Amino acid sequence: MTTSAVDTDQLRFWRGEFGRSYIERNPASAEHLGARVALWAKILERLINPPPKSILEVGANIGNNIRALRTMSGAEMYAVEPIPEARQALVSQGVLDADKVFDACAAKIPLADGAVDLAFTSGVLIHIHPDQLLQSCREIYRVARRYIVCIEYFSDKPEMIPYRGHADRLFKRDFGGFYLDNFPDLQVVDYGFAWKRVTGIDNATWWAFAKPE
Repeated sequence: MTTSAVDTDQLRFWRGEFGRSYIERNPASAEHLGARVALWAKILERLINPPPKSILEVGANIGNNIRALRTMSGAEMYAVEPIPEARQALVSQGVLDADKVFDACAAKIPLADGAVDLAFTSGVLIHIHPDQLLQSCREIYRVARRYIVCIEYFSDKPEMIPYRGHADRLFKRDFGGFYLDNFPDLQVVDYGFAWKRVTGIDNATWWAFAKPE
């Protein structure tokens, strides 16, 4: 596992007891897998020109998205994950080989420019402080050769939401608009909404972008 050191209040929070509790609250399960498979089926059917042969999840936790993607894609999978226990689970549970898991965060991804065809986040940008958000998106943009996918909570204006009794740990905004405002060469491939009542996914908006060829 490669280490890329970045230190923020948010990262210290997630690398501590709260991050360990999050893993316990969100274990891999058939229910989680089914919901993610259904979501990614919709997204991947739009990314076919050409389909991604390598995929990086930034903030993979224990790999529920990667587990789902493996059921429908033969792409080479990679993960960036700052929580030690989550990285251990990715490897010990056979989700990824150790050399495909990086001890890092979105603000400093230890991969080369254009290293993967698709880079994505799912419920990760919402936990990055606004001061670090542009740098994080720049890194995601840099390592993505062809596609960027963003699956996050939506708000039409930036706002901080108290998160399990903690302030400055969850931030909502129009993340799709943020990408387009800061990377105007991105093309919108598609976007959609995962309604928790029918999908089991926590009311997440998703955006898929293509970089210019």
